[in-house]
Amino acid sequence: MDNKIIITAAVSGSRPTKEMNPAVPYTPQEIIDAAVDCHKAGAAIVHVHVRDPETGVPAYNMEYFKIVLEGIRERCDMIVNLTTSGLNLTGPNAIQERLGPVFLKPDICSFDHASINFFDRPFINSPEWAETAAQAMRDAGVKPEIEAFDVGHIHQANDLIKRGLIDAPPYFTLCMGVKWGVGGTPEDLLFMKSKLPEGALWSVLGVQRFQLPMITMSMIMGGHVRVGFEDNIHIRKGIIARDNAAFVEMAADLAERLGRSVATPAEARKILGIEKQA
Repeated sequence: MDNKIIITAAVSGSRPTKEMNPAVPYTPQEIIDAAVDCHKAGAAIVHVHVRDPETGVPAYNMEYFKIVLEGIRERCDMIVNLTTSGLNLTGPNAIQERLGPVFLKPDICSFDHASINFFDRPFINSPEWAETAAQAMRDAGVKPEIEAFDVGHIHQANDLIKRGLIDAPPYFTLCMGVKWGVGGTPEDLLFMKSKLPEGALWSVLGVQRFQLPMITMSMIMGGHVRVGFEDNIHIRKGIIARDNAAFVEMAADLAERLGRSVATPAEARKILGIEKQA
């Protein structure tokens, strides 16, 4: 399994719109179809945000999450990762609302455990949220995908791991090139990788123009990769991607050229140490 590479497809995110690229999925059915197409192209994992079907505005709606989760599972064996970012949630019950996707029992939930300033807003993740979410995922048997936008995020995650709130092996996604986070240079990625705990599993995403160089470096260094509309809508400079599957096809072809075999969902489960949810 050492040579296998896991490709994750982040098919919608919360920022890209149909005005930017008409292929951006909004409705639950569009998201399901995009995931299945990515599975056929070689993606083992789909990372899911949901939208208002009419406007495309981010919608932290448990019914939409449930429809997407069940719809993907009906059509393929893809590993499903539901976001818990809840970027737009506020108020006294925000933590419990953010935990909603965990209780749907996906295979993985994204775990944003540390705060960062995005270019137009703060993304606040309090220590209380981090501890509560880590414990909830552990109790539910849902593997956290630890998203690290800077080196301090790795240090904070390491503390949670040492305290037994995250089971081994921890699974990190190094988020490269996000404005006000860590940069998207080879030196940045080498530094972030050097701070991961021993035995950690890791994947890399690069946003926009950083996507191709960052996933290429990850492949060479033995890591896994994430692609898709959440991170980039251009398949190459100035050319809008046909769909999410086009990114997966590109990543799979690049991996094969670099001597890495693309993992199936079953192989990815073994690598990540996760059981198939009922």
